[in-house]
Amino acid sequence: MDWVAVVSGFGVGVIVGLTGVGGGSLMTPLLLSVFKLNPAVAIGTDLWFAGLTKVSGSVAHHRQGNVDYRITGLLLAGSVPASVVMIGLMHYTGVTKGWASALTFSLGIALLLTALTVAYRQAWHRVALKLQRWLPEHRKPVLTVVAGAALGVLVSLSSIGAGAIGATLILFLYPHIEARRLVGTDIAHAVPLTLVAGIGHASLGHVDWTLLVTLLVGSIPGIWIGARLTRNLPDRLVRGLLCAALVTAGLKVIH
Repeated sequence: MDWVAVVSGFGVGVIVGLTGVGGGSLMTPLLLSVFKLNPAVAIGTDLWFAGLTKVSGSVAHHRQGNVDYRITGLLLAGSVPASVVMIGLMHYTGVTKGWASALTFSLGIALLLTALTVAYRQAWHRVALKLQRWLPEHRKPVLTVVAGAALGVLVSLSSIGAGAIGATLILFLYPHIEARRLVGTDIAHAVPLTLVAGIGHASLGHVDWTLLVTLLVGSIPGIWIGARLTRNLPDRLVRGLLCAALVTAGLKVIH
């Protein structure tokens, strides 16, 4: 048993339990810096980690009626084909140094975007409400599919974006959605997307299965403990620490 991996999984699990985001955003930099995986393997391993850790959350939200399946379906209509196309391009061109550079750069950008979405969640909501005058209802389905496609590309390239960025895009398009349905819909979309992208990366040999299992051993109790700690720690403090970690990791990856 690799106890460094167990502790890493536990730490990321606690943060996910505390904030609801940050799993992929923090796990991939850890896989790169601590476990010295190449970018493609780090991204593939994280996709499976993110997908499997969110399965139980998706089921729970489904049982509580927190999933808007219309929005989820529209997002998947864009994200899954986009993910398949990106994986297909990797298969066709081969994983060259150029792809590795693109993967690394997209990872850094995704980390910084995630930090922005986490830090200014309330501000995004206010902006979304003002934008509604230019977003008539009949255009929202198409825009939702486009948003899904953007997420499919970003997640396939970096393993990041299905959580915090996905929730922000949903909020922009549907600012009146209840918070619980926003979270449930975001998770319901993230699970199939990350697993489809994960299967694609696995077909390219981009998953360290032994390390993945060890990380999951630590993350499962970590998520449970983190969820319980939310009662005692201020949300602003937790999100501030998460944003600082995301910005630091993003800048390090880009440079």
